[in-house]
Formats: sequence, C-alpha cells, structure tokens
Amino acid sequence: MEIFLYIIVPILIVAALAAIFAFCLSYLGDKLTVDRDARIDDIERNLAGANCGGCGYAGCSQFAEALFKGEADISRCNPTSETNKKNIAKILGLGDIKSEQTVAVVHCAGGNRAADKYDYQGFGDCKSAEVIAGGSKACEYGCMGLCTCVHACGFDSIAICKDTGASKTDADKCRSCGACVAACPKKIIGRIPKSARVYMACSNTTKGKEVMSVCKVGCIACGKCERVCPKGAIKLDNNLAAIDYDKCIGCMKCAGECPRGCIAPMGEGIALLEKIKSAKAKKAEQDKNAPKA
Repeated sequence: MEIFLYIIVPILIVAALAAIFAFCLSYLGDKLTVDRDARIDDIERNLAGANCGGCGYAGCSQFAEALFKGEADISRCNPTSETNKKNIAKILGLGDIKSEQTVAVVHCAGGNRAADKYDYQGFGDCKSAEVIAGGSKACEYGCMGLCTCVHACGFDSIAICKDTGASKTDADKCRSCGACVAACPKKIIGRIPKSARVYMACSNTTKGKEVMSVCKVGCIACGKCERVCPKGAIKLDNNLAAIDYDKCIGCMKCAGECPRGCIAPMGEGIALLEKIKSAKAKKAEQDKNAPKA
C-alpha cells in the first residue's frame, strides 16, 4: 500500500499532467498558428543562402521575412546574384532593380612595411590587440594582420598576404557579404564595384610627413594621381586620394604614377599596370642609351 501511495500515485499524476499539457499545446498550436505566406519561402529560395549576417539579420530566413514585409531592401544582400535579385523583385511586385556587384577590399597595404609601436605577443586577434593602445601599428589606420577578418569570412576569400603581412581579399571568391567589413576593428575594409580595376590601399588621413614616419607605402597626398587622371575620377580628400568609380575608366594612370604604390590594381588592372610599368622602364632605358645631341 505504501509503495502504491508513494511511487505509483505520483507517477500517475505526472503522466496525467503531461497528457493534459500535451493536449493543450497541440490544441493551442493549431489555434494560434500564423499562416506563412508561400512567397516568403520563394524569396528565401532565391537568396544566396550564405546566412552570413552581412544584411544585418540573423540569417536568410529572417531577411526573407523582412523583405516580404517591406522592412528591408534587397540591395543589402550582396552575395545574391543579379538574376535572383530580379526574381525576388518580381515576387514582391517591384519594378526592375539595378544594382552593381561589389567586392570587399582592404584599404591598407602596410603590414610589415609599417612601423610597430610594440611587439604584440598576446592572443592572435586584431580585436584583442586593438585593446592595447589601439593596436601594435604606429599607423592608427594600419592593418595588424592578426586575422580577425580572415576568421570572419565564410568564403575563404581573405588572407594575410605573405609579401606584405597585411590582409588582402580575393575578388574571385569574395561574395561581398560584409562579414569582414563588420569584423575589422580598424574599419579599413570597404566595398567597391567588382568591375573596378584599381582601389585605394591606404586609409591614413594624416599629413605626408607623418605618414612617411610610420609607413613606407602610405599615401602622402602628393597629388600626382589627381593630375594624371584624364577623367577627374580621383581627388585628394582629407590628405587621402579618393576614387570616384562613376568616372573611373580603369586606365591605370593613377596607379602607374603613384610614387608610394598605394593605389593598387585588381582584376584586369593587374596586367594593365604591368604593361604600363614595362613601357615606362623600356622608355627610360631608351632615353638613357640615346645619343646626346
């Protein structure tokens, strides 16, 4: 009898309560279910599926719902292809959208060519190093090369360059999700058009003399790039060359004239810059060997 009272009865009570709760959950689940519009699933199927968070939402599912509700813009999702963006626009009943594909670039090429304030030997992460006097680099805008951006990238499109010790992106792999942009404590990673042939590999806005004291390849605002550009696509802004990609024709004259090499080539611009440098070297050799009048 005691066994029945102290063991069997509690078990029966718990089982009964469990059955009641299960029934309530099932009943309320059916009554309170919010029908999900099928178009949300269609939108999500057209998204890149990267779940990178670059759009500002937790994942593609949440972003799809935000798009459907009109709370977000499809331009926030850089990894999604242009074709799929147009499909989403049709699902949402929007007109044809136009957006240019972009890639992330590191606006610094200093790395081991930039001076150090101290030898950092703590945990190998840029965010951790940043806590100590703003990082180990004497240039407050300099890439520390401690891989925070590398770890943030889900597409293996950014790495530490062996030659410079600074981060560099691979435009062919980059999905422009924005994860590295958000992760960089120095905020020196940005997006530019994927069709671009050149980008600014420096973020230092201090005066030339100060730049030269901390980095061998930082922009010194000499103005040569601005003077040689045939389209007025490059201007000095706050001691730093700025490129207007709406005007830039990718002639690479700015990169060819930059004495510091901080206007970096990318894509088709790499081979074009090599041709320009080769032609300049050939002309210099001819001028050197030319008979004097």
